[in-house]
Amino acid sequence: MATGKAEPSTHSEIQSSPPSSRGVETPLENVHEREKQMVASFRPPHQRSVNPFVIKDRPEEKQLGISTRSLCVNDFTLIKTLGTGTFARVWLAKFKDEKIRRDNVYALKVLRKADVIKLKQVEHVRNERKALAAVAGHPFITTLIATFSDEQSLYMLLDYCPGGEIFSYLRRARRFNENTSRFYAAEITLTIEYLHDVEGVVYRDLKPENILLDADGHIKLVDFGFAKQINDRETYTLCGTPEYLAPEVIHNSGHGLAVDWWALGILIYEFLVGQPPFWDQNPMRIYEQIVEGRLRFPPNMSPAAQNIISCLCKTNPSERLGHISGGSARVKAHPFFEEINWDDLFHRRMKGPIIPRVDHPADTGNFEDYPDVDVRGQAIYTDDMKKKYEALFSDF
Repeated sequence: MATGKAEPSTHSEIQSSPPSSRGVETPLENVHEREKQMVASFRPPHQRSVNPFVIKDRPEEKQLGISTRSLCVNDFTLIKTLGTGTFARVWLAKFKDEKIRRDNVYALKVLRKADVIKLKQVEHVRNERKALAAVAGHPFITTLIATFSDEQSLYMLLDYCPGGEIFSYLRRARRFNENTSRFYAAEITLTIEYLHDVEGVVYRDLKPENILLDADGHIKLVDFGFAKQINDRETYTLCGTPEYLAPEVIHNSGHGLAVDWWALGILIYEFLVGQPPFWDQNPMRIYEQIVEGRLRFPPNMSPAAQNIISCLCKTNPSERLGHISGGSARVKAHPFFEEINWDDLFHRRMKGPIIPRVDHPADTGNFEDYPDVDVRGQAIYTDDMKKKYEALFSDF
């Protein structure tokens, strides 16, 4: 967690091409200007009349998650790194065009094609783009505004969530009280319900590091790298974070949507206790504990909290709350959530229990500081790679 306000990086800005000297705009220039204005007009779903449950049947009204024809990285000033991964970097970005409001800022995820290929992540990246486009518009999920690509990289333009990771607040507080835990578990429940029941998407990477807070203290689920549209089918890829893996993933016996309900139980436990129920320095020992499924609760945890965790963390997915008859409605009806008004929660009429300090729209004070990117030694997207893989990146 950054303790101070970092100055925007001056050397991360990418120089744009010189403007055209022609007095008449070409059709491509018209498209470019329209696409910039389309992105600039984006407002968070809760500020617009976007109902993701309705928009599912009228996708032409969504205007989110589109693949643009003319946007490029040179349209943006890259201000500061918000996060890094093995093959991706997320930047705080804004348009260079001074006609666009200066407080319009975005999270720009940059994925280098060569690294995606070498790390065998092509399918995961394609799944992420597909899943994010499908769910764009939900109030508790990061919004994919647009995608584009160039010779070396793929780009996902997302809404910026200035509150930072809920993980940081949890570590600072050591544990959350039950009211705070219940509120954020309820928002996650609504998110899982939508992913499963409306889009047929299994998320597979629920953990505090992947939950951001917005300026009003509401969650945004991010990082859909392991998400996949499976509906009622099963999948066999071993992926996720060891402490949050469901037993059926470890057994490699095929897993489905039920793994997200298991992870919700683990998350509630970590919120209330400060660490997940199954943990060890050795991942193999973690897997053994998970398969055994023995939960140990501190004496000060309420009976309702203990019960919902136990019901969500059934080692047999056919017995797991959320996956049994009644589905997500049974989760929402559990006594642990008795105080939650689900309609008020979905429409953000309830105030978040943690309100981050955000001084201005481009404030990055709630994020860690990361070293600047070192271009030396970066893998190059070769002609051979292009021949084999370029068609797979066509969605961008």
